[in-house]
Amino acid sequence: MRAKVRDTEIYFDVEGMGLVPDGNRMREKPVGFVIHGGPGGEHSGFKPGMTPLSHKMQLVYFDHRGQGRSARGDISKYTLDENVEDMEALRVHLGLGPIVSIGTSYGGMVAMAHAARYPDSVSHLVLIVTASHAGFNARARQIVAERGTAEQKRVCDQLWAGELDTEEKLLHYYEVMGPMYAVKFDAAASKAGRARGILAPDAINMAFAPGGFLQNFDLRPELANITAPTLICTGRHDWICPVEFSEEIHGLIPGSDLRIFEHSSHSIRGDETEALLDAIAGFVVYKTR
Repeated sequence: MRAKVRDTEIYFDVEGMGLVPDGNRMREKPVGFVIHGGPGGEHSGFKPGMTPLSHKMQLVYFDHRGQGRSARGDISKYTLDENVEDMEALRVHLGLGPIVSIGTSYGGMVAMAHAARYPDSVSHLVLIVTASHAGFNARARQIVAERGTAEQKRVCDQLWAGELDTEEKLLHYYEVMGPMYAVKFDAAASKAGRARGILAPDAINMAFAPGGFLQNFDLRPELANITAPTLICTGRHDWICPVEFSEEIHGLIPGSDLRIFEHSSHSIRGDETEALLDAIAGFVVYKTR
């Protein structure tokens, strides 16, 4: 499905019923937005991993502008601020009240900014393996220098130089970096997942290249504006959004909960799948009571 919002067209998909039979009445489930990372990725990597959550809430997946199945356009608008406004416009377009906002990695940055700028639009905020400012880049470079192989260092140099300018280069980057993204890296499953997806080199380069928007953003001054109950999930071995960045977010969002997944890297949903899903489902149910 596609929604024409603002100056673009956003692809979205819906999983699960919104109204469910409950005895002699129909009960309305909460709606959760599942926000993908990258930039340069898309929503399909969450399928079917997030499907169990559809028993607790109706899930809306979508692709950021210029990515996945959403419309391409002016690449200067492939930014965090535009993604936040697109997300809010999609919520309004769908006629939704406050949503459960579930953002992973870069999606967590979008979710954070959206919840800070539109606090009445978010009932619950779930931030998974993310960071609130550009400092994560320098720390990630340090970790790659310490832990990475020669080829991993080379492709990361390409990332921060803005040289992942073809789908082939971007695919190679993810193949090489897979063992750092996931403790339980499965090369065959990762390759199949990437084959199903649509990569957008323009989007990742707009973010990470010298002068890119993820090289100078800082959401920390806004985080006190977040009013939604917030769950922060981080992987102990995450290389690109290390634990200390989630700990920092936890200190800046009043009343937030922090969960550290001891056996995970950046891909908690692959390393500790059930534990992550249980944490999200339990948080939303508990905080709704």
